[in-house]
Amino acid sequence: MNENLFASFIAPTILGLPAAVLIILFPPLLIPTSKYLINNRLITTQQWLIKLTSKQMMAMHNTKGRTWSLMLVSLIIFIATTNLLGLLPHSFTPTTQLSMNLAMATPLWAGAVIMGFRSKIKNALAHFLPQGTPTPLIPMLVIIETISLLIQPMALAVRLTANITAGHLLMHLIGSATLAMSTINLPSTLIIFTILILLTILEIAVALIQAYVFTLLVSLYLHDNT
Repeated sequence: MNENLFASFIAPTILGLPAAVLIILFPPLLIPTSKYLINNRLITTQQWLIKLTSKQMMAMHNTKGRTWSLMLVSLIIFIATTNLLGLLPHSFTPTTQLSMNLAMATPLWAGAVIMGFRSKIKNALAHFLPQGTPTPLIPMLVIIETISLLIQPMALAVRLTANITAGHLLMHLIGSATLAMSTINLPSTLIIFTILILLTILEIAVALIQAYVFTLLVSLYLHDNT
């Protein structure tokens, strides 16, 4: 009970050296690959899910936008596996760090925006001023649209960070309450433990959903600029 509530969000170190890089590189090692002509059920299911996700995200894109398919599929797999590994006991979730999420969101957003200004500069500039805007409101709307464009990567990063962090904090609090009640009232402990199991199932779903939402929003930004 004396453990710091935010201790699980502190970047781990090994012999005084930051271990976050090793943790970030670990999830790709868990994805199975096959060297045989006929795949097993696990790899077949994995390939089916990748094709389904890729088809759903790329359906709205043109030829230029579909060149990002490999990057977007890699992004959703990385975020999903990282979120799921963070649910394990005594583990570290890199996606709870706002700096890392910003490092993922900013280059992808900037690449999509730059592509839009290079290929469709008139359409890109048209987003800053909706059609039919009264003349006195033009400067204000241009400023508002510019700010809304610039905060898109921050919104992506904060959304992912807040959802993952909130779930971990809630699991930590309920887990601590379960341990505290185990020596006081057994029926209450069983009820709280049941809630903890249900919350864990919910957090597994949230980990996958947030990976999909993050990638889908990047895909929408790309669609608006291609």
